[in-house]
Amino acid sequence: MTSTDNSADSPAEAKPAAKDPWDLPDVSGLVVGVLGGTGDQGRGLAYRLARAGQKVIIGSRAAERAESAAAGLGLGVEGADNAECARRSDVVIVAVPWDGHAKTLESLREELSGKLVIDCVNPLGFDKKGAYALKPAEGSAAEQAAALLPDSRVTAAFHHLSAVLLQDESIDEIDTDVLVLGEARADTDLVQALAGRIPGMRGVFAGRLRNAHQVESLVANLISVNRRYKAHAGLRVTDV
Repeated sequence: MTSTDNSADSPAEAKPAAKDPWDLPDVSGLVVGVLGGTGDQGRGLAYRLARAGQKVIIGSRAAERAESAAAGLGLGVEGADNAECARRSDVVIVAVPWDGHAKTLESLREELSGKLVIDCVNPLGFDKKGAYALKPAEGSAAEQAAALLPDSRVTAAFHHLSAVLLQDESIDEIDTDVLVLGEARADTDLVQALAGRIPGMRGVFAGRLRNAHQVESLVANLISVNRRYKAHAGLRVTDV
């Protein structure tokens, strides 16, 4: 009887090569919406992305405010109310104040369904001693977003950027890394690529959403650094 099992004599199957972590997708054609785009952080991100060639829509509770802010930026930036901004965008950055975070996302659950959402909100409190981190019941702002938006692909990024530098038209490059968190590599790759569109900036994967709290909280430390040294500090990750 002849055996047909010759696996012992077969060469081992070659494992596929590991994906290069810096092999990122082309995101130049994506429309980016910025909820809270009339605030300093949101407006700064909208400006930098539009300046890099991205199509950007600013969102606000009042369409008139968003349209006014967009007109001030130029660069083809458009303004709309939050719902219209979410509907028309492929990627939506959440840059609203922490105290309006949950209410805003709850009201946009349908419009954000299926969208890639980037949460950059930092839950912070302030007292006479300075800034300090708050701990949302869900663990972080990003995890709160994920809980409120079960049909969206929620990531977290852009927490540690200086709004002053982002809005300064005389600055050509922003010297910083962007820590990116999320559950799916395809999604975090998109966010990393989007960060990399801004000259001087680099997106670096930093874990899953369960690790978002310490990333959000670090902003309180950066505020202390900036106050002491009269700076606009960012972050750089070494050896990657």
